[in-house]
Amino acid sequence: MASALSSPASSARKSGVNYFLYGFNLIKRPGLRTFVFIPLMINLLLFAGVIYAVLGQLEVFFDWVNAQLPDYLSWLNFLLWPLAVVTMLVLLSFVFSSVMNWLAAPFNGLLAEKVEQLLTGKPLNTGTTVDLLKDLPRVLGREWLKLKYYLPRALLFLLIFWIPLVGQTLAPVLWFLFSAWMMAIQYCDYPFDNHKVAFKDMKFALAQTRGTSFSFGAAVTVFSMIPIVNFIVMPVAICGATAMWVDKYREVYRHPEIAPD
Repeated sequence: MASALSSPASSARKSGVNYFLYGFNLIKRPGLRTFVFIPLMINLLLFAGVIYAVLGQLEVFFDWVNAQLPDYLSWLNFLLWPLAVVTMLVLLSFVFSSVMNWLAAPFNGLLAEKVEQLLTGKPLNTGTTVDLLKDLPRVLGREWLKLKYYLPRALLFLLIFWIPLVGQTLAPVLWFLFSAWMMAIQYCDYPFDNHKVAFKDMKFALAQTRGTSFSFGAAVTVFSMIPIVNFIVMPVAICGATAMWVDKYREVYRHPEIAPD
């Protein structure tokens, strides 16, 4: 059995940002690379396929635009093509972040399990591969719970953008804070779910350590906005969230009388 590693808070309490950044260190560990590589390759292959298809459609679209433009405006192509490609990359990055949470959910749970085992030196009794396959409907059901929690609140926050003055000043700040909270829920849920902690109990635990949760989610949100870099945000966030689980919540659910700090 591998010996336990020291996570950030084992010697000194760290912020949620430090936990997220620690995830970059963890994904390089030999025992975790396979569980990082598989969902990453699925993500890259799907993303490459969609980009290829979309670029083909963009080419058709720009051929049509060129046919409509007079010759003296043909130089607009040099501006419109880069703008279209950058916009496509940003939009697809956000869409794929959501889609991949569903496609990679079983792998994410396994990654969280292996990270916890690496950090504690103690294996989790999650059963055989057959047991994991049987557990797949429950895992996807957990993703559905997160989506149900997210959608109505996201719509409410988006409506705030239409309120005069508030929409241009306060709404962006509220949206960022909401996104940070949701990122904390999304990625911290994997180690909680591995221990069959109820979704509402997980939210309560994160609320008890609100500063750490929000700073962790804020870091994930910022890195998720960077095209290409956001490909590795998911495994990094899972590793960081699991380290946070080990330091702040694991003993609480083994010994409920202990309050999270």
